[in-house]
Amino acid sequence: MANLGKVPELRSRIFYTLFLLSVYRIGVFITVPGVNREVMQSYIQGASGGFLGMFNMFSGGAIEQLSIFAIGIMPYISASIILQLLTVVIPTLERLSKEGERGRQKITQWTRYGTVALATIQGFGISFWLDSLNQAGGDAVGVLISSGWSFRLMTVLTLTTGAVFIMWLGEQMTERGIGNGISLIIMAGIVAGLPDALIQTYNLSTLGGGDMEVPQLGMILAVVVAVIGVIVFFERGQRRIPVRYAKKVVGQRMYGGQNTFLPLKVNTAGVIPPIFASSILMFPMTLSGMFPNSAIVEWMNTAMLPGTTFYNVVYVALVIFFCYFYTAVTFNPIDVADNMKKYGGFIPGIRAGKKTAEYIDRVLSRITLGGAVYMSAVCVLPTFLQSEFGVPFYFGGTALLIVVAVALDTVQQIESHLITRNYEGFGGSGGARVRGRRRG
Repeated sequence: MANLGKVPELRSRIFYTLFLLSVYRIGVFITVPGVNREVMQSYIQGASGGFLGMFNMFSGGAIEQLSIFAIGIMPYISASIILQLLTVVIPTLERLSKEGERGRQKITQWTRYGTVALATIQGFGISFWLDSLNQAGGDAVGVLISSGWSFRLMTVLTLTTGAVFIMWLGEQMTERGIGNGISLIIMAGIVAGLPDALIQTYNLSTLGGGDMEVPQLGMILAVVVAVIGVIVFFERGQRRIPVRYAKKVVGQRMYGGQNTFLPLKVNTAGVIPPIFASSILMFPMTLSGMFPNSAIVEWMNTAMLPGTTFYNVVYVALVIFFCYFYTAVTFNPIDVADNMKKYGGFIPGIRAGKKTAEYIDRVLSRITLGGAVYMSAVCVLPTFLQSEFGVPFYFGGTALLIVVAVALDTVQQIESHLITRNYEGFGGSGGARVRGRRRG
């Protein structure tokens, strides 16, 4: 940790990231004009077990505040899903994705336009939902200070602007900070609710005046630690395919002839599958706001209630699908096999070219299945913890998976910055030690 301050560029990147995260957290507590924050907070806390509770967790408490950041980063993620799906279907987008930096910039620009469109739709949904809550009565009486189309248009404008601003924060963190900005924003929202959740769990135990016995509390803690260990194990897990390079004689020198390996991660897709799956499953909430009296939307909300068997089955299916889909998008066995053949590399016992690509694809498909099953098991864990132990928040599951995986990725990027500048990483014995001697 002492090495972090020894590299000026890394230090500035870390401080810049922390500054933007603090801006995001401040914005969470700025309420949309015309909304009574206290009433909204009371209503959301009373409905913490459903979609609202999950949406509130991913937004870092922005829903219960009805913040200008209430929509969060989900429109950007949904737009990214749509563009990546269309890349496989539309040849023009596929060609753009292979054109290098220019093509990526074009797709990124279209993703931003999609973010604005989806945020506008969700903003209208939330404005209609708030109006219906105010008229329905119950716990939400007085949630709106003003109503009508002036309130709806102001809400849509505010929420859309907030979503675009969060998108900009994420892109700036990725470009000028450290780590993946979008993932860090989601992680910050989840971590922000951790202290309050720990206090709630303590109050449920006999130590805090509740009914939960101390051994039961200790068992929950052991499960949490075990889940973190499992996540770290699988996120670091690799299948290493041996690769050999043929010897080449150029003039009087011999090149090549070295043995190396091709590392294939068990979870190539990272935290993208659960984020994508959660984003899709939150869509019925938007529809319920826009069509409050629709029988189909009502059925979808009832059937897709978090914790139900149908919800878990759909969630697991989406996680497995996105594990394979995102792996296929980000890793092309044909390109890898062609590059190996170009530089004289081969897998022992496998013919170079097409056979190598088929072998890599077969191995990748098998380990991706293991990674998808592991991720699905971790993501549905909260259901059992809540039903068996009455845990008041998501110990484990999607939240813990995102936090641990994003933390590992961020630490790895910090390590690469330190190693690039010839300093020891976090695994060093202490102090920043230059490995080489400058010659002049």
